[in-house]
Amino acid sequence: MSPASHGPSRRLLLAGALAAVSAAVTGCSSGSEASASGGSKRLRIGYFAFPSGDLLVKHRKLLEKALPEHEITWIKFDSGAGVNQAFLGKSLDIAALGSSPFARGVSGSSPIPYKVAWILDVAGENEALVARKATGITEVAGLKGKKIATPFASTSHYSLLAALETAGLEPSDVELIDLQPQPILAAWERGDIDAAYVWLPTLDELRGTGTQLTSSKRIGAAGKPTLDLAVVSDDLIARDPAAIDAWRKAEAEALRLIKSDLKGSVKAVAAELGIPEKDAEAQLSQGVFLTPEQVVSADWLGTDGSPGKLLTYVTDTGAFLADQKQIPAAPSEDVVRKAFYLKGLPDVLK
Repeated sequence: MSPASHGPSRRLLLAGALAAVSAAVTGCSSGSEASASGGSKRLRIGYFAFPSGDLLVKHRKLLEKALPEHEITWIKFDSGAGVNQAFLGKSLDIAALGSSPFARGVSGSSPIPYKVAWILDVAGENEALVARKATGITEVAGLKGKKIATPFASTSHYSLLAALETAGLEPSDVELIDLQPQPILAAWERGDIDAAYVWLPTLDELRGTGTQLTSSKRIGAAGKPTLDLAVVSDDLIARDPAAIDAWRKAEAEALRLIKSDLKGSVKAVAAELGIPEKDAEAQLSQGVFLTPEQVVSADWLGTDGSPGKLLTYVTDTGAFLADQKQIPAAPSEDVVRKAFYLKGLPDVLK
């Protein structure tokens, strides 16, 4: 896929989803059967192996405790592109999703049938651009003519494009390579790529033999923030809104635990990621986790009838992606607004 291409059509994405999602949801047949039979007591939740409140909700079984009558299945994804495909294939009810792939998902004539309902975290030092030390590159402008890997249609991809623009480079000035985190690490170790923009935990492994050139924290401070959002399917909104309320409460509890019980949060993240606790603590420290009150404030997600600044962030992201020819056209602010699910906020968190 060339940097200037508009990407695959929705029809191709949907066709690809049938294959991609079938592998991702192996072991979830009972949930699928419930859906087919009209049952509503199931939740299929997409998550990333990435430090966030999701891992605490999963590890502590907060949602299972809140919804004992529901069958809950957690499905791990590598990037937002896979999550978007899964929603197109109607294989998810709730999922983590970066703000950039969300902006892509709500663009075009056939937007993906989902809505943003929560904010998991704000990208900080947990996503960054790193060059191999062997290249001798110490600034973004030095990447001209070099091979850079990133998962396309991700927040890292968006931030990489923003970093190149700030450095006076066009996407055509470098060779962009679409790779998921683990293949990025393999390509890095082989010396097949010169740099990569990616997130934790792969990012930490690259830092060992790389030089960090910029981060999503710096890019966000300069006016192009990225966030890890959580989206819910239109189908779930229609058939089981109470489950969404329970899920929001569980996510809010997880955010409070990250602030009030760091040791316990570190243990949960370490167990979920299979890493030492010292590494889990270091990774958690690189993210920006809002309080539940901040999530529903005017500065971020907002409340029922009054969307916050996230509306502007997503709209601006869509405009930037269209300008970079990553999507055919930017979604309007009205279109983005319709892709917010704020019903019940903030009262539902009490």
